[in-house]
Amino acid sequence: MATLRALECLVAVADTGSITQAARLLHLSQPAVSHQLAALERETRTPLLRREARGVTLTPAGRAAVADARRAIEASAAAVRSARAAGEAVGGVLRLACAQSLSVPVLAPGIREWRRRHPEVTIALRESTSMEELLGLVESDEVDVALVPAPVPDRFTTTAVAEEEIVLAAPADHPLAGLPAVRVADLEGAPLVHYAPENGLSGWLDRALAKAGVRAEPVMRTAVTTAAPQLAAAGLGVAVCPVSAVSAGFPGAVRSFSPRWVRGLVAVTPAAPDPLAARFIDTLRARGVHVPGGVRRQLTEDDPPAR
Repeated sequence: MATLRALECLVAVADTGSITQAARLLHLSQPAVSHQLAALERETRTPLLRREARGVTLTPAGRAAVADARRAIEASAAAVRSARAAGEAVGGVLRLACAQSLSVPVLAPGIREWRRRHPEVTIALRESTSMEELLGLVESDEVDVALVPAPVPDRFTTTAVAEEEIVLAAPADHPLAGLPAVRVADLEGAPLVHYAPENGLSGWLDRALAKAGVRAEPVMRTAVTTAAPQLAAAGLGVAVCPVSAVSAGFPGAVRSFSPRWVRGLVAVTPAAPDPLAARFIDTLRARGVHVPGGVRRQLTEDDPPAR
């Protein structure tokens, strides 16, 4: 296959009409240019140049090759410019994925700030309720950064981004709503708005309740994380959910657990984050999890967090 250097030599000869001048233009020796041109002629199996007393001219085959050679050289330069722009966060595409419940409270503010600072960078976002699917996107190199709750298997590279509280959502007139904070034990026998099996929170909550020796009573299941607190507020039961799933203007009650229950959020990358991904992760770390003011006011902060 023709090398980029050989194509540069051909274009330089076409522009200068001289191997000597082409060598000066490319800061090469004359024999080096001649060697590159000879290799290119062997590759094309046809003469590209005519050496005459007045200099060097192109054959018809040479003229045909020069047009594509110019495009190849420009494409190479463009590739370098694109890579440099991505590394400096002034261009390129950043492919993101996240747990569905994190799109609005965590990613949206970060993306908004990123777009203001780096408008030339295109953002692509994929969402899922399945941890397995999100990690699969990272593993198959379909995304650059996935934002998910910890823990994550050791084969992935992770960067801690934030911590978010796990809360109880309930109807405003529910008995637990009258408490400043609730204990996990208070969920014993409670009607529970649970999560569908395809939502990663389903298995996570089952394990957490089993560890605490608590048996709640699922009354329904939803695949959409943000639907659980809304269904609870509508009177169908109570929901245990990340605070990121509780939207502004929530009509029910939100209570902290005592001791407080938090989970870590991590950015997952296939390897050490490249400069573009690293800058975006820094933006997320600086902003943390957005909690609406009305929700924040309902939560107690008296007790230390439980992990």
